[in-house]
Amino acid sequence: MASGGASVASLWTEVNRCGHSGDYTRALKALTKILHENRDDVTALHCKLVCLIQNGSFKEALNVMNTHSKVLGSDVVFEKAYCEYRLNRVESALKTIEGAPEQTDKLKELYGQVLYRLERYDDCKSVYTDLIRNSQDEYEEERKTNMAAVVASMSQWEEAPLEDLGLPESTYELCYNAACSLIGQGQFTEALNKLRQAEELCRVSLADDSDVTEEDIDSELAVIHSQMAYVMQLQGRTDEALQLYNQVIKLKPSDVGLLAVTANNIITINKDQNVFDSKKKVKLTNAEGVEYKLAKKQLQAIDLNKALLAMYTNQADQCRKLSSSLQSQNPGHPRPVLIQVAQLCREKQHSKAIELLQQFSDQHPESASGIKLTMAQLYLVQGHVTKACDVLRSIEEFKHKSGMVSALVTMYSHEEDIDGAIDVFRQAIEHYQSEQPGSAAHLALVREAANFKLKYGRKKEAISDLEQLWKQNTNDIHTLAQLISAYSLVDTNKAKSLSKHLPSADKMAFNVDVDELENSHGATYVRKKAAKVTGENLLKEQGQGDIKKKRKKKKGKLPKNCDPKATPDPERWFPMRERSYYRGKKKGKKKEQIGKGTQGAMAGASAELDASKTASSPPTSPRPGSASGSSAAPASNMVPPRQQKPAASGATRKKAPQKKKKGGKGGW
Repeated sequence: MASGGASVASLWTEVNRCGHSGDYTRALKALTKILHENRDDVTALHCKLVCLIQNGSFKEALNVMNTHSKVLGSDVVFEKAYCEYRLNRVESALKTIEGAPEQTDKLKELYGQVLYRLERYDDCKSVYTDLIRNSQDEYEEERKTNMAAVVASMSQWEEAPLEDLGLPESTYELCYNAACSLIGQGQFTEALNKLRQAEELCRVSLADDSDVTEEDIDSELAVIHSQMAYVMQLQGRTDEALQLYNQVIKLKPSDVGLLAVTANNIITINKDQNVFDSKKKVKLTNAEGVEYKLAKKQLQAIDLNKALLAMYTNQADQCRKLSSSLQSQNPGHPRPVLIQVAQLCREKQHSKAIELLQQFSDQHPESASGIKLTMAQLYLVQGHVTKACDVLRSIEEFKHKSGMVSALVTMYSHEEDIDGAIDVFRQAIEHYQSEQPGSAAHLALVREAANFKLKYGRKKEAISDLEQLWKQNTNDIHTLAQLISAYSLVDTNKAKSLSKHLPSADKMAFNVDVDELENSHGATYVRKKAAKVTGENLLKEQGQGDIKKKRKKKKGKLPKNCDPKATPDPERWFPMRERSYYRGKKKGKKKEQIGKGTQGAMAGASAELDASKTASSPPTSPRPGSASGSSAAPASNMVPPRQQKPAASGATRKKAPQKKKKGGKGGW
């Protein structure tokens, strides 16, 4: 026993020495010998767990804790939760922490990390707020950095408003997280400036360390450069962004998440071009452990781009497989369905695509807005304009938007369905009348409805809209003039009574700014002419004389052999054969008949067949002095002209309205 006790003491000395030197593998050998003597030694078990965790043997550490759970008890709650967290068993780690009898500071730190991985940002923010307020140690800067990361994630993934927590930007990590928060708010210029500031801080802080090489600095700056390229891409500076992305890829950083995001962004720049490069880059997004490094929305975006790349490379089966997998993971998300529809359209299966869209909109009405816009576009591609209008009118979210009303009116007008277009105006006006009466959008719709009705001859319907507008603003002379014009075709007495409200001509002229009118673009030519005339008048006043110069009229040329004293022939304007003194050509001159008529035809036969030369045939046009109606044919023999619908000079093809995220404003 004495020798055994002396041996155990020496082993503990060895463990202590290895712990100070960081040789955890050698310490494990000594601890194994100690536990061989006493397998339930709590101190030895605890030290063994620390050594295993330091060596990254998290599974073995968990096995030790599970085997000796009765002996260790709740003393190793932190170690167990940490091992589960490092093994990406995040849900198990959460249960272990929440089941702990006491929440220590180090357990709260781990709790915040677990909540961040689970994307429960509100709870994570509360944990870090409590730690920053109630802790005073050397880890305060790390806690503030984690807090800034939580705020940035809320801004980017949850679109939460930016909250100023008073966090300093003294380190490049804090400055980088502040830039990410600005990106989430759409402040790209400010974010880019902040990223440049973070780059400078990183270079300065790492330059002080003599052990850090230039390659290490570039590797540390890779995440900042990738984020700068992302901002440039959002700003439309794709060439600069692509150059930075490729620089990051060439560095081959150890962070698989950074590589995956950078490769995905390059694929989005390539789109349907340079697909061979995209197929190389997509391999970087499949690296092991990527799913534990990125947020769910980032992973979802990468999977969507994979499906789109499969579609662009004509891998139809792969595209269907990826999009179906995405749809099963996110049943209410419309994008996987839209990718499937795009693939079907590439295969000319429009009817099946519309059926798939209809099925999704029925199952998920909360996400049906974009789906119905796509469905309407497919109907337009097939030429079913009325069906497209029915689908658009079923979208309650955009139904009364100005852009939607404009698109519907245009399509109904194209189909010559004026009643349908007027009904669209009516529903929109009623909506604004109940929700926003008298607003600018409401009055604009009423005015456009009145103009549309006037254009298509619906005077009586337009009058009510014009009266409504005029009542809102009785000083609106333009509306009053339109109202009078409409009443003049329906009720002249009413038009006369309304015309009394028009201002007098003197009053209207009194408000005209003559100088502004003369300086306008249309009056430029008149003003120049006026200046020229004024200059001529001044010359005349200086002695040029008031004699007006008259142009000499040139005498017209008379024909040859013309006797100016003779009386002109009153029938000179008639054709020769219609004049009273015309006797026809002399007969018997056979030479004149040579070469006339068809080959082999006889002159006599042609004369006999000429109905105009027979006595019973009336002349083709009245002779001078005869009655115009004496030789007219009976009315029953006349073929009445056919009234046909005039054909347009060229068919106008209207472009189908594109799909919108939000209701836009459109004009008529």
